Amino acid sequence: MEKVITIPREMVKNGGAVIIPQKEYEEFSRWKTFVKTFKVFNPTREQKKDFKGARSDYKKGKTINLNEFRNKLEN
Repeated sequence: MEKVITIPREMVKNGGAVIIPQKEYEEFSRWKTFVKTFKVFNPTREQKKDFKGARSDYKKGKTINLNEFRNKLEN
């Protein structure tokens, strides 16, 4: 037995209908909820300036690794 679904013309006309398998919808719904837990970081002008300087130092090789940092803290 086939099932018949009627979609109102207004919904289709305005682009408001999407038909996908239920499993895909559930996966999308879980993903959408998961993404909402992330916060967007909008740096201030000063932070952008600091990042630019940090990138420049990194390119010039003016960095230390975590172990070197720990050793400097201990001394």
